[in-house]
Amino acid sequence: MVREHARERPDTEVLRDDASALNWAELDALMDRIAASLQRDGLRPGDVLAICAAPSVRYGALYLGALRAGVVVAPLAPSVTPEQLVSMQGDAQARRFFIDAMAVPLLAASHAGSLVSLDGQAPGQAWDDWLAPQGRGPQPFTATPEHPFNIIYSSGTTGTPKGIVQSHGMRWSHLLRGLDHGYGPDSLAVISTPLYSNTTLVSFFPAVGWGGRVRILPKFDALRFLEIASSLRATHAMLVPVQYQRILAQPQFGAFDLSSFRAKFCTSAPFRADHKAEVLARWPAGALYEFYGMTEGGGSCILLAHEHPDKLHTVGRPAATSDIRLIDEAGQELAPGPDTVGEVVGHSPGMMTGYHHQPEKTREAEWFDATGKRFIRTGDVGRFDEDGFLILMDRRKDMIITGGFNVYPSDLEAELRKHPAVADVAVTGVPSEAWGETPVAFVCPQPGSTDTPEQIMAWYNGRAGKTQRLSALHFIDELPRSAIGKVLKRELRERHLQPSTLSA
Repeated sequence: MVREHARERPDTEVLRDDASALNWAELDALMDRIAASLQRDGLRPGDVLAICAAPSVRYGALYLGALRAGVVVAPLAPSVTPEQLVSMQGDAQARRFFIDAMAVPLLAASHAGSLVSLDGQAPGQAWDDWLAPQGRGPQPFTATPEHPFNIIYSSGTTGTPKGIVQSHGMRWSHLLRGLDHGYGPDSLAVISTPLYSNTTLVSFFPAVGWGGRVRILPKFDALRFLEIASSLRATHAMLVPVQYQRILAQPQFGAFDLSSFRAKFCTSAPFRADHKAEVLARWPAGALYEFYGMTEGGGSCILLAHEHPDKLHTVGRPAATSDIRLIDEAGQELAPGPDTVGEVVGHSPGMMTGYHHQPEKTREAEWFDATGKRFIRTGDVGRFDEDGFLILMDRRKDMIITGGFNVYPSDLEAELRKHPAVADVAVTGVPSEAWGETPVAFVCPQPGSTDTPEQIMAWYNGRAGKTQRLSALHFIDELPRSAIGKVLKRELRERHLQPSTLSA
């Protein structure tokens, strides 16, 4: 597809970051050189390269060039620990490792022989020295739907990250979906989440594949996003909920013309109904889509928030190609109905091959119906309303079992947000000798509030049922989040169990 765009309009810009840009002809030629360089180094189709770097034009070109040679890309997060980085690189069995300055604090001496420096500031062979000469092309490679495209490592919010192997067929299903969302030669997508995240890639690849322009922000800043989106007349953006919050909280938000937007997307973390309503009211240009699904694939739901303002408490209906069902704790399928609550499982054309080198984990993630049809387990608990919209109750792993009763943290969080002193909140379960587990809340107080943690907890417990009462409430300056906005509840549990890490 890149080759065809380069033939049709070679001088049209396709990728730009803060420091550099490429037109279609330049991108096509650079991808050839990258693919040829990997083949020169002995990498064959199915071999893996790893990237740990900030988002950039060079990063995007490297990703695309590797695909042209049939090489599988493992994009790794610079936010992990050194031990996690070594573990992920070893699991991927990466033949080449591309880094920039962001990755330097994570490096171990054992990496030294395989490094290529993308920016000249990191150790390893310089990019220009590694790259094959101008005009060099690769041996042709033709992908099959089953051929691995990339290995996306999970966020590790529940432990050691797992490598999710996605195929060319899975990515192609994402590309096809992009046609329904207005990507094309006259589109411009602003990319402001990391390129190691599937959140970003489900927007990046359709934008490039269908011939649009992509403006890459190496680091998200709400004001900078508004400036670029307005000045470049952006048409598409994939943002996580906390980014929408920060954009709308900008005092200058109303001064920017965002009328060029065709579609705004949100995924990766819970998107509160009141936040969706605020986006619809204050940023009405362009459709607002919420995607619910997993990097592992297996099915997705889509909420067209602009068309269903009465369904903002849901994550939408199953996508046209998705089969979404509910199962119980024993793995038995549950009959559909508005009162049926169970774990969400899904099947679609976009499903992971499996977890890299972890067949046992793959089996744990799979569920098969009575006909043998393969589904992916989400770990989320939910129910369908009378119109077929999915309402998520909580993550199964986050559900608190206290005194034998199931307590959903999202219910407690929703009630706590009604208190005027609560700006943000997360509830998690901690061990309890008396009850097995007990709920604890972490609250970001509103600026200027004089309410104490004890007062807010007393107010809440006076409104809650016995099993939903809090045993503790802590003030916290900011909830710990992953790079794509997920609240890291494991960190919150650890903070409660280690009081020295809590602020006064």
